Amino acid sequence: MKLILKLTGGLTALLAGLFAVYYFNLDMKLMHSVIIPFLNRHYDSRKIEHVI
Repeated sequence: MKLILKLTGGLTALLAGLFAVYYFNLDMKLMHSVIIPFLNRHYDSRKIEHVI
């Protein structure tokens, strides 16, 4: 019985965490603050091969 309660509690906590990420849009905030600047630095330092 204790195993079922622990499993249910863990799944509930996981669901609450995933809902918080979705509700506060935390994945896009991470992308905007970490990933996008890294990609901008990478692509801005490349030599331009074809000018449009």
